[in-house]
Amino acid sequence: MKKTFSLLVGVLLAGWLTAAPKIEQVEPLCWWTDMQMPLTVMFHGQDLKDAEVSVQQVVNGKVMRGACHGLVPRSQHNAESPNYLFVDFGVFQPGTYRITLKKGNKKATYDYSIATRREGSRNRESFNTSDVVYLIMSDRFVDGDESNNSTKNTREKANKADVNGRWGGDIQGIINSFDHIAKLGCTAIWPTPMLCDDEEAWSYHGYACSDYYHIDPRYGSNALYADMVAQAHKKGLKILMDMVPNHCGGAHWWMKDLPYQDWINQFPEFTNTNNCFTANYDINASQYDKQLSNRGWFDKPMPDMNLENKDLLKYFQQWAIWWIEYADLDGLRVDTYPYIEKIPGSEWLAAIRKEYPNINIVGECWTRPAPAVAYWQSGAKNFDGFDSNLPTVMDFPVEEAIRQALENDGNYWGGGLTKVYDAMTMDYMYADVNKLLTFLGNHDMSRIRDAVKDKDVRRVKLAYVLLATMRGIPQVLYGDEYAMVSKSEDPSNHSYLRAPLPQGNEVNEEMQDMFNFQSRLFNWRKKEPVLHTGKTMHFLARNNTYAFFRYNDEEAVFVFANASDEPRIVPIETYQEILSQYNPKGYNPLTGEEVDLTLKDIKVKELSTLVVKLRK
Repeated sequence: MKKTFSLLVGVLLAGWLTAAPKIEQVEPLCWWTDMQMPLTVMFHGQDLKDAEVSVQQVVNGKVMRGACHGLVPRSQHNAESPNYLFVDFGVFQPGTYRITLKKGNKKATYDYSIATRREGSRNRESFNTSDVVYLIMSDRFVDGDESNNSTKNTREKANKADVNGRWGGDIQGIINSFDHIAKLGCTAIWPTPMLCDDEEAWSYHGYACSDYYHIDPRYGSNALYADMVAQAHKKGLKILMDMVPNHCGGAHWWMKDLPYQDWINQFPEFTNTNNCFTANYDINASQYDKQLSNRGWFDKPMPDMNLENKDLLKYFQQWAIWWIEYADLDGLRVDTYPYIEKIPGSEWLAAIRKEYPNINIVGECWTRPAPAVAYWQSGAKNFDGFDSNLPTVMDFPVEEAIRQALENDGNYWGGGLTKVYDAMTMDYMYADVNKLLTFLGNHDMSRIRDAVKDKDVRRVKLAYVLLATMRGIPQVLYGDEYAMVSKSEDPSNHSYLRAPLPQGNEVNEEMQDMFNFQSRLFNWRKKEPVLHTGKTMHFLARNNTYAFFRYNDEEAVFVFANASDEPRIVPIETYQEILSQYNPKGYNPLTGEEVDLTLKDIKVKELSTLVVKLRK
C-alpha cells in the first residue's frame, strides 16, 4: 500500500513538474474538406515534444463531449527541437475543432477550422496565352492607403526619401488600379511577394519572407488580399501569387528555433550560391558545383531552404495549396526556381498540380540559351529523364534578343532583328511554346526604354508589337505602358527603376500616347485566337527587318517589323508559300486601314511595324 501510494505521488508530482506546453504558431492556418493533399499541422511553441493529441468538436462555442469524427489525429512525430510537433489528421467534416496538446496534467488548446471547398475549386482555370500579365512591384506601385505605410509590428518604416526603403504601395493601391489595368488590355496581375518581410532594411522587395501565412501588414491583411482577388475576378482580371520556396528571410520566426538543423542549408560561414544552376544538367559538372548551386544562400538575409527535408517539403506543398484555396488564386509565379533542390522542387510542383490539374505555374529560370531554359519546362524530353512539373518558363532568350536587336542600329552581320529570328529558331527545344512567358523587361532589369537606342519610343512600340503578336503569354512591367525610364543614370540600379506608377498630371502627352498604343494593341490581341494558339512561320532578312505569320486553318496575322533607320519595301513575293493560302486583302487592326498584300510597293517606315489581319 505504501509503495502504491508513493508511486501515485510520484506520478502526480511528475505531472505537476512537467512544463506547461504552449502553442505559438499553427500552420496551415486552416484547411478544407475533399482535398487531395493530406493535412499535416505543424505546431510550434514551447515544450510540445511527445504531447498527447486529442480533438473535440466545437458547436456554437461549446465544446462537445464524446468521440470526434470530423477531424481525427492519425499520427504524430517530433522534430529535433522540442518546441515542434507535426500531427497528421484525417479531415472528414467542416467545422471548428478544439485541438488539445497535453503533457502530464497540463495542456494547451487551439481551435482549428475546417471549411468546405468552394464549388469548382479543384478544376479552376488558370492564366494562358489569351492573357496579358501585368507585373507590379507591390511596395512601389500605388499607395492606396497611407495609414498602413508603417506599422508597429514591422521594423522598417516607410521612408520615401530612401530609394532602397519602403514607399507605401499596397493592396488597396492595386485594387484602385484595376480599371487602368483592364483598360490597358491586361487580363492577369502578378504582384511581387506580399507576404510579411520583416527585415530591418531593403524589405520593400518582399523576397525575404518572415511569415509564409500572413500578408505583410504594410500591404493590408489576409482578408483584404482575398478580397482583392474577388474584386479582380469581377473585373475579368486574374491574380498570380509570387512564391519563393528557395529561401526565407533571416527575420523569419523559425530562424530562432529551427525544427531541424537541416531545415535550412548551413555552412560554417556565410556561403553564396554560385548561381550555376546549369550544373543540374551539365554532364561535366562537379558535385561541388551542384551542391553549391542548390544549397548556397541567395544573399545574406536569405537563408537557403532545404526541401530535401521531408517535413519542409510537405510544409511548402501545403503552403502553396493553402493560398490558392484560401484566396481563390488563378496561378503562381515561382522565384529563382532552378536554385531549389531539383527533385524535391519537382515534387513540390507535382503536389500543387495534383490538387489543381489545370493550374498554370510560371518559373523564373533566368538563363540562356533556349536549351538551358527548355530543360526546366514540364514535358521536356531531357536526357536524364527529369521532369520539373513546371508548366511555364520565362522566355529570357527572346527577351535578350529583342533588347539586343534594338539597343543599336543593327547594321552588322547577325545584328538587329536577325537576333530575334535566331532566337525563335530554337522553339523546337520547348515542350510547349505556348507556355512561355514572354516579356521585354521585369523588376530585376532595366526598363525597355532604358535598353533601346536613344530611348526612342518608336523602338519601344516596335518591341511591343513583337511581344503582342509572337507565341507565348506576354507580360508587361508596370509603368512601361507609359514608357517610363529609370530615375537614375545607372538603369541597372533596380531601386530607381522601381518607381511609383505616374498618376493624374504626372502623365504627359508622350506617356499617354504610349498607353493608347499599347491599349489598342493588347485589347485587339484579346479577341484574336490565332495569336493565342496559332502556329508561327517566319522569314529571314539581313536588312534589319523581321517578318512572320501567326496562322491557323481559317485566319492569319502578318507582322513586318522594320528596325532599320530607313524605310523598307515589304518583299511580298517572299511570303507566297503561306500568303497564297489566305485572301491577300486584309486590314491593319492597329489603324483600321485596309491593306492589299498583292501590291509590290508596300513601304514600312523606319523603326515601325506593319500588322495585317488575313482570312481565308
